[in-house]
Amino acid sequence: MNVGLQRSAIAAVQVLGLAVWFSMSAVVPGLRDEWGLTDGGAVWLTASVQFGFVAGALASTALNLADRVPAPRLLAAGASGAAACTVLLAVSVDRVSLAVPLRLLTGVFLAAVYPVGMKLMASWAGRAGRGLTMGVLIAALTLGSTLPHLIAGLGSLPWRGVLLTAAGAGFLAAVIALLLVRPGPHAAPAAPVRNPRYALTMFTERGPRLANLGYFGHMWELYALWTWIPAFLLATGRADELPVPVGTAVFLTMGIGGVIGCLLGGRCADRYGRPPAALAALLVSGACCLLSPLLFHAPPTLLLAFCTVWGAAVIADSGVFSTALSEVADQRYIGTALTAQTAIGFALTVVTIQLTPLLADAAGWRHAFLLLAPGPLAGAVAMRALGRRTASLTTPA
Repeated sequence: MNVGLQRSAIAAVQVLGLAVWFSMSAVVPGLRDEWGLTDGGAVWLTASVQFGFVAGALASTALNLADRVPAPRLLAAGASGAAACTVLLAVSVDRVSLAVPLRLLTGVFLAAVYPVGMKLMASWAGRAGRGLTMGVLIAALTLGSTLPHLIAGLGSLPWRGVLLTAAGAGFLAAVIALLLVRPGPHAAPAAPVRNPRYALTMFTERGPRLANLGYFGHMWELYALWTWIPAFLLATGRADELPVPVGTAVFLTMGIGGVIGCLLGGRCADRYGRPPAALAALLVSGACCLLSPLLFHAPPTLLLAFCTVWGAAVIADSGVFSTALSEVADQRYIGTALTAQTAIGFALTVVTIQLTPLLADAAGWRHAFLLLAPGPLAGAVAMRALGRRTASLTTPA
């Protein structure tokens, strides 16, 4: 079976299937007018997806679904379920109280798209090229997550039209998963028995523990930045001076910039090792958090350049952590390990998504992203330790 075709199909499922994730964030300006949406309501439209994802990932971990159910079927079920929830929201909901439960359920279904996609992509790559291969997958996730901003920014669709377009992408992802996606030659055998305790057992092993701690620091920053970067840009007072609408600017800096970062991070992980590549990305993104107040009133061109660097760095290490964990965890429970990793990581995102606008209310958007800096800096400490461990294991006695 053609390796390139399989990798492309899995990446396409991620781009299209995850388009519904930030679909509500992309249409918040329209909802402020039509629903009288408050900042608190906007928080819950995003945070509810994160809660749902965590719940779905925990259920999948407890049942070892990612290691026991055929991956293409699970992938298709997740993508189509998330799309169906988005369609229902678009055609029948007119207030936040009804939207939040559907967004919660959307997150539950998405827990069968992202972690399962990681396991499938890893099955099509040996150790030598796995970093870049996983970087391609995370690049696809990045494009999919920011796609609604492009849809909203380039066209004149009403908010319901943006959601329906994103949902259509999700249904197409399900079709591709069923017709084209297959596990690769490096796939681990199905788990012999159900072992939900492995999600905890892996933290007793130093390698998986450090890989997870680095990932958690990364996640402390990532989704809060993706959620609130539009508000940050609007608050700078430079929005009208940008060469493109804010939605398009978010797609270019976080989306396209993120794709570049993912591919660069994956290639560096294969060439220089997993810990050094992740460490570099964490230090750059952490520095961007600290520099954000200084660049708040920068000229539009400089502001976009800064956001592009940040968008590249903040996601460049995501695939590196997944790659590292897929190599040090028990090979019989790779799907469970990756799903547990993402479940805990996304639980952390709920905290920062909620706290960031509160800090913005107290100190202004200029200083709001300082809250995110401890995450990548703590992750960098874990990656430095993992690098030392890796070096000690590979150094001849």
